[in-house]
Amino acid sequence: MLTKKQLDLLEFIHKRVQRDGVPPSFDEMKEALDLRSKSGIHRLITALEERGFIRRLAHRARALEIVKLPDSMMDRPGGFEPRVIPGTRPDPAPARPRAAQQIELSGAIELPMMGRIAAGVPIAAISEVSHNVAVPQSMVGTGEHYALEVRGDSMIEAGINDGDVVVIRECETAETGDIVVALVEEQEATLKRFRRQNGMIALEAANPAYETRLYRDDQVRVQGRLVGLIRTY
Repeated sequence: MLTKKQLDLLEFIHKRVQRDGVPPSFDEMKEALDLRSKSGIHRLITALEERGFIRRLAHRARALEIVKLPDSMMDRPGGFEPRVIPGTRPDPAPARPRAAQQIELSGAIELPMMGRIAAGVPIAAISEVSHNVAVPQSMVGTGEHYALEVRGDSMIEAGINDGDVVVIRECETAETGDIVVALVEEQEATLKRFRRQNGMIALEAANPAYETRLYRDDQVRVQGRLVGLIRTY
């Protein structure tokens, strides 16, 4: 049985993972639950972990994975749909029937891997397809999508780590709080949280070691929004 605060936090994490493909930061959790300090969030996360609802990923700051949801949330529209997808590194599991393998393959889609993007200071703009990567059909939904390999640690508190592959839905606009691929001055691409601030566009890191960068509206062009994450262990 979960307390109201525990249930509220689990629901908030679930909604953010469904929307962005990554869990919220501790600051965002604290603000969403109207708590005064992050210590309260730590206690709630520990309680959820002890009850088997979430799992903290070892050696990855702020990285959480939802393991299960209570029945009260499973019955709601959308249910439980993990958005952090493990990579395809082989394991010693017993061979499955051919029919099961075909079903899995039919539920996947290949996306162009556009190269690497900085989760740090911007790097050169990305425009060339290096290869294709298979992702679950349920992750992408409608619209055009592509994949990028992350380089750097500036989004680590959003659960995005160096070496992860992010799945991006192509779009030219973003809402405040979205994690986007932003093209800066038509030359450099970066993965950051998008915010509008005092008539400027703020590209915000999820790591206190990196400062928020402010640009005029004509200096930034949104090239897509984060919808999923693939991680290989």
